[in-house]
Amino acid sequence: MSQPKELPWLRITRADSIPAREGRSVRLGGMEIAIFNLGERFVAIENACPHRGGPLADGIVSSQGDGVTVTCPLHNWRISIEDGDVRKPSGKGHACVRTFDVKVENGIILFRPAPRVSETAA
Repeated sequence: MSQPKELPWLRITRADSIPAREGRSVRLGGMEIAIFNLGERFVAIENACPHRGGPLADGIVSSQGDGVTVTCPLHNWRISIEDGDVRKPSGKGHACVRTFDVKVENGIILFRPAPRVSETAA
């Protein structure tokens, strides 16, 4: 049985084009992604709040006791940008937003267009 083909890394933008503690939206085919600069690293999630589809890239990034989150600008849902779980409203703690691998090479953000393996296995 053959192994599934690994998707290539896609060049997105220069790392310095996304200010620290902010996000930017990127459309890749039929998928819209929010890429966030956390200062020491970059993360990527779907750019749609699971509540009503609000643009997460436009939300406020914050660090609290439950990790790094983004607050949806429409209805204040708080989503973990680490694992995609809903943190607020409480009781919604399950992965509702897909997360993706990103890395920086030579000052360029690279993105892999498949959800993280740990989430697809769940």
